[in-house]
Amino acid sequence: MSHCHWLMRIPTREEHGSMNLGQAVAVCLYEIHRKPEEAKAKPDPKRPAAAEEVERISIRLEEVLERSGYVHDRIEGSTRMKIRRLIRRMELNTHDAEVWLGMLRQILWKLDKKPE
Repeated sequence: MSHCHWLMRIPTREEHGSMNLGQAVAVCLYEIHRKPEEAKAKPDPKRPAAAEEVERISIRLEEVLERSGYVHDRIEGSTRMKIRRLIRRMELNTHDAEVWLGMLRQILWKLDKKPE
């Protein structure tokens, strides 16, 4: 399921708790054929991450890359610019920004942790 771009839930009766893939595809195609205008509807957009959140992600990612040895002094400026552009192209929503910040904080914590 983690490889899916979209997930949907098709309600079923309690005695038929799930469908196989072929049944689910048939139901979806039937519904699209029945109401094609609704098939074109886009899901409600999620709230985009604030500029401050995106900036924090950029700063944390740069810090992770510096500590891991990915960023070198002689290419530091161009790498920083590429990182910032990459993050902004992701068009993160608020929830995804929180997840990214959490992952980056955990990586930084692990990098700072002294081996015993």
